[in-house]
Amino acid sequence: MRYGVVPGSLHVDEPSPMVDWSAGDVRLVTESVEWPAVDRPRRAAVSSFGISGTNAHVIVEQAPFAVPAVAEPRRTDVVVPVVLHARKADGLARQAEKLRSHLLSRPDLEPLDVGYSTVSSRAVLEHQAVVVGRDREDLIAALGAVVEPVAPGSVAFLFTGQGSQRLGMGRDLHKRFPVFAEAFDAAAAATGLPVSDVAWGDDGDLLGQTVNTQAVVFAFEVALFRLLRSFGVRPDYLAGHSIGEIAAAHAAGVLSLADAGRLVGARGRLMQALPSGGVMVAVAAPESAVLPLLVDGVDIAAVNGPASVVLSGVEDAVQAVVNTLGVKATRLNTSHAFHSHLMEPMLDEFT
Repeated sequence: MRYGVVPGSLHVDEPSPMVDWSAGDVRLVTESVEWPAVDRPRRAAVSSFGISGTNAHVIVEQAPFAVPAVAEPRRTDVVVPVVLHARKADGLARQAEKLRSHLLSRPDLEPLDVGYSTVSSRAVLEHQAVVVGRDREDLIAALGAVVEPVAPGSVAFLFTGQGSQRLGMGRDLHKRFPVFAEAFDAAAAATGLPVSDVAWGDDGDLLGQTVNTQAVVFAFEVALFRLLRSFGVRPDYLAGHSIGEIAAAHAAGVLSLADAGRLVGARGRLMQALPSGGVMVAVAAPESAVLPLLVDGVDIAAVNGPASVVLSGVEDAVQAVVNTLGVKATRLNTSHAFHSHLMEPMLDEFT
């Protein structure tokens, strides 16, 4: 049927004289003949007659022609990881040089194909190195930089707090990676909030409401953690700030997903219910310079680095401290003054 050929009947030397072949439009096929295409599917009746009396008969029909799948356009706006494997640490440099020479001699190779091959058709060995690039030139340069083995170090995952949210966050990862999608949906369900509708909608103000922001950031971080784990990345340390502390606690196994989600939902709901009016401002100053200037209504919400502190509290009081410091200051896009005394009215119910 596929090739348009009727095969000859097996074990037939001549038509049976017991049949009047001239009486109808039936012919015995004794050798392969062409089976022309017409305006209907090809159909055939196939029989098998055994010496013991077996009589098996089946009617088959030509299957519809398969419609070729339309290939998705090749993405070019991606950073491609290329993974090197070796049994010994000093073998990584040799692997890098071999692949670099191969790329130089094969300008037809696409970075995406090269990256895919290094993770799908290579054995996972004791020592690994990863280089990344947006195009061939980036990869060739990165491979050339793999010279000496790097001493193994510790891996830390830091889970961020509010302020990292943006519309569309996680949508592409959700489409591409089933592991991410499953974890994201489960974490979102645990919070009891419409996370995907808010995160993948078009209302930035809705996403900026703390009850939504915290749930979205939590679901994204949990899903990203699970995705990295599926890639074989194992953290030695976990840390988090604000809502990220809950995500880190869940990732560490301290909280179940159900408990963490319930905590996130309650935290965001109670914070959202507090009166607005407070502000948070990041200042480019060390903690030692800020502490002597603190007044009633102002708290240090976070110490982000040797010269980076976040102030939180009553707007006028915070602005007065900022003016006195006279350093670069950035007001954060938050609805409340988190990590300040203005959060105290929610503590009893939260407890």
